[in-house]
Amino acid sequence: MPQTRKYKRVEKNVVQQILNCFKKIGSAIAKFFSKIFHIANRKLTIMIVPHSQQKVINFQTNVFALIFAGLVCCGLIFAFLGYNKNSFSANAEIARLKEENKEARAGLDELRDENSNLLQAAKKFEGSLTQTLSVLGITQKNQKTNQNSNNSDLASMFDFQENASGSLQETNEIKMLTSYLEGAVQPIDEIRKVLEAQGTIFSDIPSVWPLKGGIGHISMAFGQNIHPINGQWYIHKGMDFSTYRSGDPIISTANGQVVTISYDSGLGNYVIVKHKHGFYTRYAHMSQSLVTIGQFVSQGDVIGRIGNTGISTGPHLHYEVHIGSDVVDPAKYINVVLSK
Repeated sequence: MPQTRKYKRVEKNVVQQILNCFKKIGSAIAKFFSKIFHIANRKLTIMIVPHSQQKVINFQTNVFALIFAGLVCCGLIFAFLGYNKNSFSANAEIARLKEENKEARAGLDELRDENSNLLQAAKKFEGSLTQTLSVLGITQKNQKTNQNSNNSDLASMFDFQENASGSLQETNEIKMLTSYLEGAVQPIDEIRKVLEAQGTIFSDIPSVWPLKGGIGHISMAFGQNIHPINGQWYIHKGMDFSTYRSGDPIISTANGQVVTISYDSGLGNYVIVKHKHGFYTRYAHMSQSLVTIGQFVSQGDVIGRIGNTGISTGPHLHYEVHIGSDVVDPAKYINVVLSK
């Protein structure tokens, strides 16, 4: 029992000391804030003395009001600086957007120019396609639809009302051009079929350049010319092709059969190939022939080499085209432009 009372007495003393400590702390805090309040509530008189003889202006305030006014001023200053920073960033962004808009406008103008060039090229294509179809006897179908649907006739594009402006006009023109090109696939496919059907005819008539790889040039055309030996006017019955050297390969200009390999004092070594539809071709002044009589050759096969045999001023190929007993201008059957 005595021991228990001793513990209770110690416990009571500890609690009392803790309470006294909290009272001292609370009292110190109260005195601190009281002192702060007393200082902040101290009266101040602010006087404004003008340089002239006017009345002196004075007013009373306290430290608390001055501190509050200072905090308000600092807040206003920071708000003003933040607004200016945002305003500067916004101006920089606006300047960047203006520059991007300028570049976009320049790109749009270039796109419109290219669109105009595309329409002009499409117009030329339409004319060429129409003429080609007419030559081949193919009728082009014009699909007419209402204003809101696609139109495959390119002419409607060029009749488009000029009062349309901006991207609407370019968009409509591109849509019309796309529709026309889609419609042009069918007639072009018809042309392909015609060419495929006629492919054997093109290979059966002398329609290619007689020198392998398209080398050389025309040194004398068909018809009236001055003879290079005697200087007299005469009718040249073929075309002369020259590469300024001997040995270049000569090819058959159409499918056929070799019927003659011979030598002539004027033409030198020559070969005659018989083709379908009454065509014959002769290749003269050869240095050598590379075929035999009766041999069948295809268009593009090498049949000999350029030479300088017979009456000749230099190595070249004398090339003739015959239809039956008539000699014709080879230029009518090969796609060349004669140089004058």
